Amino acid sequence: MFLRIRPSRPADGTRIVEIWCAAVDATHDFLAPADRAAIEDEVRTHLPGTPMWLAVDAADRPLAFMILDGGHMEALFVDPAMRSAGVGRRLVEHALTLTPALTTDVNAQNPQALGFYSRLGFVPIGRSETDGQGRPYPLIHLRLDPPTR
Repeated sequence: MFLRIRPSRPADGTRIVEIWCAAVDATHDFLAPADRAAIEDEVRTHLPGTPMWLAVDAADRPLAFMILDGGHMEALFVDPAMRSAGVGRRLVEHALTLTPALTTDVNAQNPQALGFYSRLGFVPIGRSETDGQGRPYPLIHLRLDPPTR
């Protein structure tokens, strides 16, 4: 499968929100409906204008996105139709070309994401009992160091 990594553009906003909604619906069944709706409102308002990296197909259609803030991966969401196709892995590999080490946070109630990050070599370095907005969704803080030679 052809896959290219590129920076986002303003025209990608609608597709980025579609990916977020589909990915969250596929993996975040632990969210209370009111929280899911509130988070989506925030996403629709802020996510389209946020600089990010996209994994796109041969037709330049976004399949996944990643938001980096220095060495911290703020978000990684993959269209559920592309899960297990190596798209998320490619975005993480790209991040490692930009930063010497990578940290991220994952919801403790999301075993699929925990497994993904574990397979890539991320290790737990801490935990928070609430998410970044103070909601009751514990986060596991992870770190990935590049292999030593």
